[in-house]
Amino acid sequence: MKTIKILGSGCKKCLETAQLVQTLADEKSVMVNIEKVTDAAQIMAYGVMSTPAVVVDDKVVHKGSVPTKEQLAAWI
Repeated sequence: MKTIKILGSGCKKCLETAQLVQTLADEKSVMVNIEKVTDAAQIMAYGVMSTPAVVVDDKVVHKGSVPTKEQLAAWI
């Protein structure tokens, strides 16, 4: 099972990113554990200054915008 963290304040783009991850995981029948990280100190610990950001298995793979479906599909 992959652990995917969505880093952000809980804004519309962060929620959209989390929903897109879940939708793609469901389409691909992949088990994912989605965690929403909203604590600024935890977000900064990843070196992220702009959100939303996506962390897959503790590696930052995207930051600063909602990733495309194609990007997310590659990470899932």
